[in-house]
Amino acid sequence: MKMHKNRTRLAALLGLALAASATLTACGGGDDEASGDMTLRVSVFGNFGYEDLYKQFEKDNPGVTIVEAAEGDLGQYNTQLTQKIAAGSGAGDVVAIEEGQIVNFLQSPDKFVNMQDHGSNEKSDQWLDWKYAQATTADGSDTIGLGTDVGGLAMCYRKDLFEKAGLPSDREAVSALWPTWEDYIAIGQKFEDGIGDDKVHFVDSATNTYNSILMQSSDHTYFDTDGTLVIDSNPAVREAWDTSVQMVDDGITSRLKSFSNEWNAGFKNGSFATIACPAWMTGYIKEQAGEANAGKWDIASVPGGGGNWGGSFLAVPTASKHQDMAIKLAFFLSSAEGQMSAFNAVGNLPSNPTLYDTPELKGAVNDYFSGAPVGQIFVAGATNLTPVYLGAKNQPVRDAVENALRSVENGQKSSEDGWSTAVKDAEAAAG
Repeated sequence: MKMHKNRTRLAALLGLALAASATLTACGGGDDEASGDMTLRVSVFGNFGYEDLYKQFEKDNPGVTIVEAAEGDLGQYNTQLTQKIAAGSGAGDVVAIEEGQIVNFLQSPDKFVNMQDHGSNEKSDQWLDWKYAQATTADGSDTIGLGTDVGGLAMCYRKDLFEKAGLPSDREAVSALWPTWEDYIAIGQKFEDGIGDDKVHFVDSATNTYNSILMQSSDHTYFDTDGTLVIDSNPAVREAWDTSVQMVDDGITSRLKSFSNEWNAGFKNGSFATIACPAWMTGYIKEQAGEANAGKWDIASVPGGGGNWGGSFLAVPTASKHQDMAIKLAFFLSSAEGQMSAFNAVGNLPSNPTLYDTPELKGAVNDYFSGAPVGQIFVAGATNLTPVYLGAKNQPVRDAVENALRSVENGQKSSEDGWSTAVKDAEAAAG
């Protein structure tokens, strides 16, 4: 990814961020950071793009070694993290919390360091208001995590496959093809007719598209803000289901389970032509598709006019034996300079609004995606993003619905039987 900025300037800014963060660690967990060598363990899911930041932090904090544990399966990561936090051990010194889990952990704020005690309120302007609020208890007394990225939506697509199917491949022309999801499905049917290959389809999976539609359709999904399960009464859920099932019925999906080995291989093999694409997905696509597919991908607008899917926080469990240094690291990684570095590395869109008007972000292009102006594409909708409320049991309920939808996609159940299963299993998962 090209960034129009001076890398020497970035290094200097990183140093300043570290110096500033030192003032945030006057209080801590009684550890012995200053007494010798120390290993900080960071737990994340996927690739957060922190490699260069770790090196910078280690350089400026002699004796500190950072070890990252990355889990590729988000569901498995969430389950393990929940268990370790409850047990009070094994979670790491700094842990990533996905947006769907932050409400769950807010039920036990005592399990995490309160970042307000270390100056987060005074620095809250470095996060979108709603992003900071998402990690703060309802009474405003505890902030358990610092925001990293937000997941502004776009649509990533394979230019070469579009051309082979007789469709336009220019990103502006492609964006004009699908103002609505109904238009998207219609273009998918044209793609299937034109591509002439049973091993290549228009959409990667029904579940991935379902989640994208749902996350742009309402201010809540499976739970209302009182924590009541509303899967069967929130019309946005059924509408997203029906639209996704229509894609299945029209035969335009590749029937791949998101984040499975087969799905990963599909990026490399060109098994599908489009995928709903939050900003963080660009780095994942590049990693899975490989350099052989550089320049074959591009980015267009998403049907339905944007939305937000994804985004994370960094927290420090109170069980950490190195709280002071872990807090310092969490502030550093989530600082403006840290967020910008992660964007450069893997495309994660910063949650820091002070960056949105900077030439460094607005002028960013991604060579892998045919020089797509990713800064403009994702920043354009970032200031208009609104949070979608996800209840404490969002992940198990989401898993239940996705499993039911996959049973429809794989021909095991009808749409109505699948929906009945989704509702029943969601109720069981919600407890």
